[in-house]
Amino acid sequence: MAGDGYRVGVLGATGLVGTTILELLAARDFPAAEVVPFASARSAGRELEWNGGTISCRELSPDSIQGLDLVLSSAGGSVSAEWTPRLVAAGATVVDNTSYWRMHDEVPLVVSEVNPEALEGHSGIVANPNCSTMQMVVALKPLFDEAGIERLVVSTYQAVSGTGKAAIDELTEQSHAILHGQEVAKPAIYPRQIAFNVLAQAGSFADGDDHTDEERKLIDETRKILGDQEIRVSATCVRVPVVTGHSEAVNVETREPLSPERARELLEAAPGVTVVDDPAASRFPMAIEAAGRDEVFVGRIRRDPGNERALDLFVVADNLRKGAATNAVQVAELLVERGLLSS
Repeated sequence: MAGDGYRVGVLGATGLVGTTILELLAARDFPAAEVVPFASARSAGRELEWNGGTISCRELSPDSIQGLDLVLSSAGGSVSAEWTPRLVAAGATVVDNTSYWRMHDEVPLVVSEVNPEALEGHSGIVANPNCSTMQMVVALKPLFDEAGIERLVVSTYQAVSGTGKAAIDELTEQSHAILHGQEVAKPAIYPRQIAFNVLAQAGSFADGDDHTDEERKLIDETRKILGDQEIRVSATCVRVPVVTGHSEAVNVETREPLSPERARELLEAAPGVTVVDDPAASRFPMAIEAAGRDEVFVGRIRRDPGNERALDLFVVADNLRKGAATNAVQVAELLVERGLLSS
């Protein structure tokens, strides 16, 4: 650590999540003496605006990673697999936003409001969960603590920004073509047209698996974060023509009785949660209102009429912020507060 703060690296600094991380480091006044953005070879040397000045992108190399205290990584799984061990060996603590490290037993999978105590056992790597898992477990944590969870049935409505800028461009271009009576180009990012459509496939299918990788993440990561491998999870992940903000319909079967009224009280008191729940006045969580915000919004809290121990919730959050960048920065703040950065 430098005398006036930490040297912080940001991998994938020119991507949607990376640029949001840079924005949040400045907005939240993170104690950084220097911020070093890393990007691909073609972006090396590119100047980025940060905190009233500019910083220059660097390419990853054995020399360029020296002297970093903390790295926030959103550069993709293959890059993380290769470079995270090198960064740790060079003395950095890495908060990784890719899927590569999440299910490694020795790597804590942390949501700042849910299981910050898991940071105590880190060995240089901390994993950030998948965006859909992230927002769901923030809403589930107070219910889990109060009554336990037996089973979850979740259907997601995932924004295209979760796939990256090219997906936003594809949605925009297809929508423009349709609205102007033009021919829609063959999709390049998604398997089918996304504009004015709903795709019953968010993520990709591994050979022989009838669940997408997004659905598997919801199942496996939820159990790891909440520390309960007995929770049964059924997940269907859907891509919708929304730019930013994932929405989820969640059915929660608790182990002990839990009324909608008590659930609402718990959620209203929970950190990182904002309850928006007045359906008679058409007030419920919406992606368009969650965009640009860091909270997880919960509404439509009601009893499942077919199960006296189950509740239905609607959960919405900005997938680029709380679903990725905000939690990564919050975890970094916890590492500083608790003195858990590698020395």
